[in-house]
Amino acid sequence: MHEIKQISSVQNALVKKILLLKEKSRERKKTGLFIIEGQREIELALKGGYEIETVLFQKDLIDLNATYTLFENSKLTPDYIEVTKDVYQKLAYRQTTEGVLAIAKSKPTLLEELELKNKNPLILIAEAPEKPGNIGALLRTADAANLDAVIIANPKTDLYNPNIIRSSVGCVFTNKVAMGSTSEVIAFLKAQNINIYCAALSASENYIKTDFNPASAIVVGTEADGLSQEWLENSTQNIIIPMQGEIDSMNVSVSAAIVIFEAKRQRNFE
Repeated sequence: MHEIKQISSVQNALVKKILLLKEKSRERKKTGLFIIEGQREIELALKGGYEIETVLFQKDLIDLNATYTLFENSKLTPDYIEVTKDVYQKLAYRQTTEGVLAIAKSKPTLLEELELKNKNPLILIAEAPEKPGNIGALLRTADAANLDAVIIANPKTDLYNPNIIRSSVGCVFTNKVAMGSTSEVIAFLKAQNINIYCAALSASENYIKTDFNPASAIVVGTEADGLSQEWLENSTQNIIIPMQGEIDSMNVSVSAAIVIFEAKRQRNFE
């Protein structure tokens, strides 16, 4: 049997620590810890090999046995803490929630530690994405397409921002993710002999005509600024999705999904 601790005060030291982890990127980086909310997200984190230290649950929302079930295929033995409804409402990020939170250890996202097992990888790269919702959507697409990696160049936020975890519905845990400067990422790709296909308006060919069968990186920028000149100067080929309406761009996650699944189609969805 697990020993069940209890917390009933929002002034509790652990509650204050969790609030800092939820709200402050600096605290997440300093401690190497972050917060996961929801059963599905915790399950995906466990599948992704994340180490979970503590589980907090609200018994009116989730049965204790259900929290045990999350770890039935894991060797981890986290601390279990029952919290009151007031405490849980203080900690929970989502309005519609499942009554369970976890404190987990983050994984390194250093580019030099990224291992590509596939000799012919297909990678998504996003330069300087600012909106957690877009990052989450990109990670969902990457998971759906079973990409070999996602690389964020010139990151503006840390990977374990609660908004990213929420918007990715846990796919932040199921992808191989690395971060680095644009220069570092370009050097990495060239060292691996990976073609660079930049989504850009200038000097571009229709993405349908591009051969994504060789090792390929699909690179997208922000909707406001596009890609930096450094990417365009190092591009194997700029690509474009032809527009038939009045605007010249789409949401970055939508554009990335269109190109990624064309690449997967060419590869026979390998």
